Amino acid sequence: MLTVIGSINMDLVTLTNINPSMGETVMGESFLTIPGGKGANQAVAAAKLGADVKMIGKVGDDLFGKEYMEYFQRQNINVEKISVEKGEKTGIASITVYQNDNKIIVVPGANHLITPEVIDSYKEDILQSSWLLLQLEIPLAAVERALEIAKSGNVKVILNPAPFHHIPEHWLEKITYLTPNEYEAEQLLNVYSNEQIANMVREKLVITKGDEGAEFFNEGKIVHIPAMKVEAVDTTGAGDTFNGALAVALSEGNTLEQAVAFAIKAAGISVTKLGAQSGMPTREEISE
Repeated sequence: MLTVIGSINMDLVTLTNINPSMGETVMGESFLTIPGGKGANQAVAAAKLGADVKMIGKVGDDLFGKEYMEYFQRQNINVEKISVEKGEKTGIASITVYQNDNKIIVVPGANHLITPEVIDSYKEDILQSSWLLLQLEIPLAAVERALEIAKSGNVKVILNPAPFHHIPEHWLEKITYLTPNEYEAEQLLNVYSNEQIANMVREKLVITKGDEGAEFFNEGKIVHIPAMKVEAVDTTGAGDTFNGALAVALSEGNTLEQAVAFAIKAAGISVTKLGAQSGMPTREEISE
């Protein structure tokens, strides 16, 4: 069982061929509402690859929340631990896609109600997991409590440090792998002046580098896995696809190098389609 604790957002996506300046109004090409949120994205990515996935999170009692719960069930994701909060709004992400890249503004909504006390109520679910996936779109205190519970039961953890926050040193021993992009990795390493701590961080890093692939450290040496060549349509959710696929491959007993190669293929396929979750591949698509 893979357990994902994190954000559940509805993505409000605007496609435009003109990037407006501040104060400028332009005509867009099209508008879509697409299920998103870093936590939900990772859960869907893993489920599409055939994993047994449980999602822990919160939605509002609005139209987006109802739509999302039904959608999760269609994706064969266990929704028993997703609570619908009365009087609250489901989180949203306003995404503008211009020239195959994106700008994103997130409004957390019900995601911000995930507290350490809420995490405590899911302790047994965490302890029964083979891997736990975390991101930083929910309150950091809740992430810390999830790490503590996972550590107490020797549950392996993948933490995607996005949106970027400084990772406290006392978190590091509780994390199996950190999966920043190259800019986040640079910021992570810059804050650790202690060489011993910095070396420990490096050995936990799996760094995504877009169309250059990904890399990780093995006994201080960099191992680089190149990306597959694709024509990108929308990069939204590529990192989340990578994380979900990485967890699936590791849970199946693959080496880190094999798991990273698998995750790169999944992420590469995901950017060839519009939408974070709609572009996420199945196992059959990766095999092809």
